[in-house]
Amino acid sequence: MANAPKPSTPVKKESSGTSAVFATLAIPIAFVVAVLIYMFILGDPSHFKGGNPEAEPADYFGTVHKGGPIVPILVTYLLMVFIFSIERFIVIGKASGTSSVDAFVKRIQGFLNAGNIDAATAECDKQKGSVANVIKSGLKKYKEMEAEPNLDVDQKVLAIQKDIEEATALEMPMLEQNLTIIATLVSIGTLTGLLGTVRGMISAFAALATSGAASSTQLASGISEALINTAIGILTSCLSIIFYNIFTSKIDKLTYAIDETGFSIVQTFAASHKR
Repeated sequence: MANAPKPSTPVKKESSGTSAVFATLAIPIAFVVAVLIYMFILGDPSHFKGGNPEAEPADYFGTVHKGGPIVPILVTYLLMVFIFSIERFIVIGKASGTSSVDAFVKRIQGFLNAGNIDAATAECDKQKGSVANVIKSGLKKYKEMEAEPNLDVDQKVLAIQKDIEEATALEMPMLEQNLTIIATLVSIGTLTGLLGTVRGMISAFAALATSGAASSTQLASGISEALINTAIGILTSCLSIIFYNIFTSKIDKLTYAIDETGFSIVQTFAASHKR
């Protein structure tokens, strides 16, 4: 009976662990920064009439500050969008490698068509990144299967396919990590903004009921301050949607490149080892 081929793909844990630590640290740091911005930048006396934070706001900074205690939470969300987007840009950029993924795939396919597996492997070493790691794993298994005397061609092809799938399954979670945070901000940004607006409206009408008839200017001022929360929440959600779609598009492109090249490796092996 033929022995089952052993997978050659190493298990990756360091990258996922680093991303988890990054997320654990980034969220509380973003909150602290947001609170400091709310207190010392938005709440600076120069942004209010007469230099009194209790008075009417003199500019947009003061108006945002008047949005209330929900504002620091919304600013935290906004900072998180930028922080995790920058982190994803860096990670996905490294995963793409040192040059264009499309050009890399074409070079690998050219080497495969020429039957030069060693040159294709060397090209992976130059490219680096997740795509190159997966392809290199497939090429390594290709070489192993050429030297394997106990399996037929179909079993060898299946072994190569399995190795590429395992390598892909190890690389993809690293690319998708922390995207759930950005996706979550799409929803909670708007909802938290609406919560702040409702809170502000309740306070405005409660004050109106307590003091009796109020001027339209005072009421309009209170409503505009309440709507600041919705504005920040919608901005957060819009940016989250944009960045999330950008990243999923980039990941889909990398996945397609891996699938395309993996198919070429399998087809090349099957064609060159026909009986």
